[in-house]
Amino acid sequence: MVPDHWYDINGVWTGSATFLADGSIAMLYTGSTNESVQVQNLAFPENASDPLLQKWVKSEANPVLVPPEGIGLKDFRDPTTGWIGEDGAWRITIGSKLEMTGVALIFKTEDFVKYEEENILHSVNDTGMWECVDFYPVAASGVSGLDTSAIGVGVKHVLKASFDDDKHDYYAIGTYNATSQKFIPDDPEMDVGLGLRYDYGKYYASKTFYDQQKERRILWGWVGETDSEQDDLRKGWASLQTIPRHIWFDNKTTTNIIQWPVEEIDELRSAPLVVENLLLQPGSVVEVNTTEAAQLDIELVIEFPEDAAAIDAAEDNALYNCSTSGGAAGRGVLGPFGLLVIAEKNLTEQTAVYFYVAKSADGKLQTFFCHDELRSSLATDLILGVHGSSVPVLANESISVRTLVSPCLKRKFAVFFTETMNFEN
Repeated sequence: MVPDHWYDINGVWTGSATFLADGSIAMLYTGSTNESVQVQNLAFPENASDPLLQKWVKSEANPVLVPPEGIGLKDFRDPTTGWIGEDGAWRITIGSKLEMTGVALIFKTEDFVKYEEENILHSVNDTGMWECVDFYPVAASGVSGLDTSAIGVGVKHVLKASFDDDKHDYYAIGTYNATSQKFIPDDPEMDVGLGLRYDYGKYYASKTFYDQQKERRILWGWVGETDSEQDDLRKGWASLQTIPRHIWFDNKTTTNIIQWPVEEIDELRSAPLVVENLLLQPGSVVEVNTTEAAQLDIELVIEFPEDAAAIDAAEDNALYNCSTSGGAAGRGVLGPFGLLVIAEKNLTEQTAVYFYVAKSADGKLQTFFCHDELRSSLATDLILGVHGSSVPVLANESISVRTLVSPCLKRKFAVFFTETMNFEN
C-alpha cells in the first residue's frame, strides 16, 4: 500500500491483519492524514487467492477510527490483530499515552468498520508513548503457538510495547481478564518497561503473527543499522528486518518467553563445518577457517558445571552490566568466552559475541550474554556499543548460543575465543 488518500497521505504506517470468521482477511493500519493526524484505516486484499497478497483495496469507510477524546492527535497508532470474544465481538488494542503514562487502548467492533472504545487494557506510569503494541496468547506448556483469540486454562498472555522514548521493545507475561478487559502481569515488578525486553541489541517495532499451518507464533522485528546516512545512500538501503523467530513460553523458568530462528533457516545451510572437543587455553584465540560464504550460521555449545569450585572461583560482581562493562576486553575469572565474528586476521576489527559469568548477590552464578561492537569497525562515523543482559541458565544445562552472521564484506570467518577459562565445544 502507498500513501495516496487524504487519510494516509503523510504515511502508511504499521498495521495488522486479522482472519475473519468467513475466512476473509481484514487489514487495519495507521495512516497519517494531510494534517498529520494519526487515524486507523481498513483495507482488504484485491485478490484473496494471491498467496502473497500483493495488492490491497482501501475501504470507502476510511478512516474507521480517529483519536478518541483525551488522546493526542499524533499519539494513536499501530493496531493489533483482532481477537474474538465469547460475545462474538472482535477487539483490537492500539498504543497511546496519557501525559507520560503509556497505555494500550481496547476497541470493540462487529465489522471492523464501526468501533466502540471499551477500556484501557493496561498502562504503566512514566513509560511514555507506546507504539507497535502486540497482545497475544501463549501456551503454558509445549512450544506450539495459539490463535490470537485463545483464552482459558493453560493459556498465558504476552503484552508487548515499543517505547517511542528509548526505542526498545518491552514485554510482560500475565493473564487476560476478558470480563474486565484488563491485562494483569504475573509480577508487577516485571511489568511492561520495568523488566523484560525481546532483544537487548538494536531491535524495535516488532510484531507477531500466528502461523496456523505449523501451529507456531512468529516474531518479526526491525533493526536500525549503525551506518551513517552517507553510507546508507551509498548502499541503497537503510535498516533491516530480522530473521523471523519462533517464540513460546518458557515453562521451566515461567518468567519469560523463548526465541529461536524459524526452522526454515536450517534449509539454507550448506557446507557444514563441525568442530568438536576443542580445548582452549585461558586468554587464547583460535581461528576456525570457513569456506567463502554470504552468511554464517554458528551454533556454539559450552558445558559449564555449576559446582562449588566454580562458584568459589567466580568474583562477586552483582552489579555487572553488559552495556557498562567495557565489552569483551574486560577480563574476569569466568569470562568472557564465546565468539569473534566478522574479524580481521590481525583482529584490528572484530565483533565479540560472548558470555560472562559472575557471582550474584545471593552467592549463585549469574550468566550474562553480551554483544560487543566497540572494535567492530575502524570507521569513525558509527554509533557502537555493548549490548546484552543476564540470561537464565538452569542447573545441569549447557550454555549455548546460535549466531547468524551476514556481513556485507568479502572477509568472512569466525574464531572461537576465551579470555579466562577452559571449556569444550
